[in-house]
Amino acid sequence: MSMRLEVAVIPVTDVSRALDFYQSLGWRLDADFEASPRFRLVQLTSPGSECSIHFGRGITPAAPGSAHNYLVVTDLEQACADLISRGVEVSEIYHNVYDAGVQDQADGPDPEGRSYASFASFSDPDGNGWVLQEVQVRLPGR
Repeated sequence: MSMRLEVAVIPVTDVSRALDFYQSLGWRLDADFEASPRFRLVQLTSPGSECSIHFGRGITPAAPGSAHNYLVVTDLEQACADLISRGVEVSEIYHNVYDAGVQDQADGPDPEGRSYASFASFSDPDGNGWVLQEVQVRLPGR
């Protein structure tokens, strides 16, 4: 039986501001339903994704800024440059290093250029975090 992740919920304080932000990234608006003054559901999908995000009023009890999600890109430098050109503050590219089982971050892309090993990050206006992860070649079965 197939079970695919369809939607991630992003808690926001200002629905219109969040809508403007995500549309400024080039995300497709799939739905914007306002059933009452207490309920509004917005759905957007990032380019190339089969999973969407929901936010709105009456959607989640989670605190705005508490979501942390990953976006997979094939070219991390290009993705960062695109976001910066859209006015988004993006972190420097980094990779993880492990010393005695402890994870830390080091500046720059993964020195070996491995998939799943180079990252950058940004946040939406509410502080919801997004990690960009470079994946050029997927592991088998993924």
